[in-house]
Amino acid sequence: MGKRREARERAVQFLFQYEMNPPDDLEAALDEFWKSQRAAAIAEEKGRATWGQAVELPPPSADEVAVRLFADPLIRGTIQHRDQADELIRRHAKNWELHRIAAVDRNILRLAIYEMLHREDIPPVVSINEAVDIAKKFSTQDSGKFVNGILDKVKTELPRPAREVK
Repeated sequence: MGKRREARERAVQFLFQYEMNPPDDLEAALDEFWKSQRAAAIAEEKGRATWGQAVELPPPSADEVAVRLFADPLIRGTIQHRDQADELIRRHAKNWELHRIAAVDRNILRLAIYEMLHREDIPPVVSINEAVDIAKKFSTQDSGKFVNGILDKVKTELPRPAREVK
């Protein structure tokens, strides 16, 4: 899996947590999230710590740093522009109220819409393809179609071509 895909998956996981339990301090929540991601990866690799055993985390690897460097601005931007994304989702999700859309799908849509509208270094078609694949992985097979349908409608409103990077 590429670093950008991994970063997007982590961003969706954080955004889901953020929606379910909004923290008072975003920076502290991000630091705790990344620490927990590393601890989980180490536990998977080396086995869980026994009761009372302190887990010493090594410094982040270059790959972990790269994932976080791409994911953090996506997370912050998605949170900052959440109302704008929600309005677009409401407009294009016919017969669906925003709160009835699965939370995972809702956050995948928010992230992709943020990328499409505010990240000129990422072609919108890439954002759509990534969102569809992440929806299939973390939600249901039908979620991929739903996410694709909404994002394709959003793409038609973009002020730039969908395949170009500025």
